[in-house]
Amino acid sequence: MEKREQWEPFTEGMVEVFSGQGKGKTSAALGVALRAAGYGLRTHIVFFMKGDYPYGERKALAYIPYITFASFGHPGFVDPMHVKPEEREEARQALDEARRAISSGDYRLVILDEVNVAVSFGLLDVDEVLRLIEERPQDVELILTGRGAHPEVVNRADLVTEMLDIKHPFERGVPARKGIDY
Repeated sequence: MEKREQWEPFTEGMVEVFSGQGKGKTSAALGVALRAAGYGLRTHIVFFMKGDYPYGERKALAYIPYITFASFGHPGFVDPMHVKPEEREEARQALDEARRAISSGDYRLVILDEVNVAVSFGLLDVDEVLRLIEERPQDVELILTGRGAHPEVVNRADLVTEMLDIKHPFERGVPARKGIDY
């Protein structure tokens, strides 16, 4: 590894939310992780509702120093009208993993990918996520992604970005493309 320049990392972490109907929420969070890794800041990513599916970003993340991740969920999509107990259990395990990473002292950045969807689908109670935000050590940056961010989560965040869906190839019948969309 190259010798790192001398610099002081941030002392006060913030809470960031990437939400909205448009594409790019996970990509934006991963961009922050990549930037943090460039400065030697350790990052942990918790993937909610993304089980063992072969997402390209996870394959790449495995090669990047300073970034670790854990994935939770079952293959396939969660039906918010018919949530299964095992889907709630996977979300609970993901939240436990997030709590462990945040409180460990090992990471300066923790990303909860799709946690907003887990809350909006009823897999997690918003109060559990708000408690996690409240208990976060001062020097940990926390990013929460996923459409449908709860208003209380938005209220507690320091930075909120809403991705706006203006036009998408899916509207023309183009399915998700390996290497670009997953």
